[in-house]
Amino acid sequence: MNCLIKYTKYSLSKAIHLNFSYFSRMCRIILLIVLTFGTVNAQVSCSFSPVKLLTEVNATVVSAHPLASDAGALMFRYGGNAFDAAIATQLALAVVYPRAGNLGGGGFMVAHLKDNISFTFDFRETAPEATHSNIYVDTLTGKADTSRSLNGPSSAGVPGTVAALFATLPYAKLPFDSLIAPAIRLAKNGFCITALEAKKLNEHQSIFYSQQ
Repeated sequence: MNCLIKYTKYSLSKAIHLNFSYFSRMCRIILLIVLTFGTVNAQVSCSFSPVKLLTEVNATVVSAHPLASDAGALMFRYGGNAFDAAIATQLALAVVYPRAGNLGGGGFMVAHLKDNISFTFDFRETAPEATHSNIYVDTLTGKADTSRSLNGPSSAGVPGTVAALFATLPYAKLPFDSLIAPAIRLAKNGFCITALEAKKLNEHQSIFYSQQ
C-alpha cells in the first residue's frame, strides 16, 4: 500500500490522553495502542500526513481519511474497478473514520458505466417499522421532544450501507474477501488516529463512561 500513499510523521500539538482499558471495549479502532499500553492511562503522540507519491492512471480515490483512500486505490492495483474501490474504501472508512464511516448509516451512490448506462443507489437510513407520527412527541406536553430523535433507541434508523455494498458487488471484479481485507488489516493491526479523532473521543469520554 505504500506504493500509493506515503505517510510522514509529525508531532501533534496536543498529546492524546485516553483510558485504553475502557476504549479497548468501546472503540476497536485503537486496538494497536491498547495492545501496546495495556490497561493503564497512557500518553501517546503520533500522527501522519498524506503525501502523494504515485498517481494511478485513469483512477482517483477520494475519501474522508487517507488510509481508506489508500485501501480503495489498492483495489485498482489488484485489477479491480471503481466499484471495487468504492466498496473497499467504504469498509475501511468504517474502521478509520467511525463517527461517519459508516456501516451503521447510509448514503447515496451515483454510477456511470462504460456502456453509457447510469444509475443511482439511495441507501439512506429508514425509520424502523414500528415508527409512528408521534414517536418524538412528549405525551404529557404534546410538544416535540427533540432529544428522542438524537439520543437513545428511538434515535436509531435502520442502516442501509451494508445492503448497498452487496448491491454494488455484482458490478465489481474482485471477490469480497479481497475488498474487505484492508479494513480487517486496519482493525486487527491498529493505526494512529488523527488529532481530530483524538479530540472527538476525549470530548465524548463522559458519554462513553456513562454507558458502561
